[in-house]
Amino acid sequence: MHGHTTAADWTRRHVEAGRLPVAVLGIADASGVLSVEAFGTDDGRAAKVDDRFALYSVTKPLVALTAMRAVERGQLTVDTPLRDALPGFISGDVTLGHLMSHTSGVADLILGTKAHGGATTLREAIERAPLEFVPGSARRYTNITWEGVAALIEHATGRSFEDEFAAMTAAGGATGLSFDTEGVHTVHGGDRYEHEPAELLALRHPAAGAAARAEDLLAIGQSLLAGDGAVVAPVTLEAMLRPRTTGLYVIDPDPSKRFEDFGIGFNLPRRQGLLDHSVFGHEGWCRSQFWISPSAGLCVVLLTNRLDATEPDVGVRMDELLNAVFAGR
Repeated sequence: MHGHTTAADWTRRHVEAGRLPVAVLGIADASGVLSVEAFGTDDGRAAKVDDRFALYSVTKPLVALTAMRAVERGQLTVDTPLRDALPGFISGDVTLGHLMSHTSGVADLILGTKAHGGATTLREAIERAPLEFVPGSARRYTNITWEGVAALIEHATGRSFEDEFAAMTAAGGATGLSFDTEGVHTVHGGDRYEHEPAELLALRHPAAGAAARAEDLLAIGQSLLAGDGAVVAPVTLEAMLRPRTTGLYVIDPDPSKRFEDFGIGFNLPRRQGLLDHSVFGHEGWCRSQFWISPSAGLCVVLLTNRLDATEPDVGVRMDELLNAVFAGR
């Protein structure tokens, strides 16, 4: 339990210093939840362990799990082209696997701008999106591609994307996980990036629009660690964790992004500051964290709400938390 105590101390320290407004920290293993603690008060609202938080990009691996359940049913493969769902899409070479590993070449977007023909919905934007590079030849982190994933899920299953997502969450026991963001904690730091969180959340974006309690993500993490097949079969998870971007040219202004790889939906970080290189999961821009270590046999979830928490002048370093949980004393 030493790592759990160290991780809780780390979280408390950052909340008390004001670097994180509030936080909920949870840890689980294959047998169940080991600890969940809430920290801090934000605008008079004290954090509670069952509070729901916006997830931002922690949404991505959850949507990937949803897609892979359709693959398990024989309704899709990772090589299914996006054109199956969107016949007018610019390229026949972009596949489900490309969309979920940031290797599609599809240009990202800002809705309502001249790019993408002034598209005002996510579906219009992915239908009109141009390519920036040959699919599979480079890696560039994108968000609009996940609307393509949603389109393929709908085409293959004959059901709405959110219905399929709800089936995944129900199977994993994550009953508070959905695209309903009413009542989530306020996301801070948007002014720094000219970003309005409410506008993003209103899109119900399959790349970044979900919300959850810590116990929801811990339930999914527990299932994946246990290999119980409730969310996806062990062989499916193994396939999702095969690196798909090793050696590809990385288009990203952040040099640290060179030290990560992507499988299907999951980030596979290999940074020098991270002790455990078996780790997979994802971070959200709101700085929420969802990481699983097969080596340590643990899942850690941190739900929080400050976009700029990891900027140098704020100083939160998430590798400290992961090291405290997965190799802590």
